[in-house]
Amino acid sequence: MQATIRWNRGLTFGATAGSGGTVTLDTTPEHGGAGPSPMETVLIALGGCTGIDVVSILEKMRAPLEGLEIRVSGERADEHPRVFTRIALEYVFTGQGLKPEQVRRAVELSQDRYCSVSAMLRKAAELTYTWRIVDGATPG
Repeated sequence: MQATIRWNRGLTFGATAGSGGTVTLDTTPEHGGAGPSPMETVLIALGGCTGIDVVSILEKMRAPLEGLEIRVSGERADEHPRVFTRIALEYVFTGQGLKPEQVRRAVELSQDRYCSVSAMLRKAAELTYTWRIVDGATPG
């Protein structure tokens, strides 16, 4: 895997992944928040990694998944380097007939076996997760 990061202005950078995907990193609110900060992208990567796992697992189970929202929050150390010390994930599922045992199993498999971002972050921070199934078409 590879990535190229180019400085734009201030503390704003453009990043291009080897796959061709791009993201703007920005820690300067005066530029209008052109993109997430580098540490926010870590949380985004975690949510995306586990989300891909969970959706793939539920599809293999033929579970009637209609929606998934993953809320990720992190606490950082007070001193530099300000690494994450705690990260919490909340999975919010929707789907008529979605079974709690399917959801529980999919989340556990992602967290304990498949999500490489979780595995990496767990070496530095306490990771916790919760999940719930809500009625309706959109997680709320």
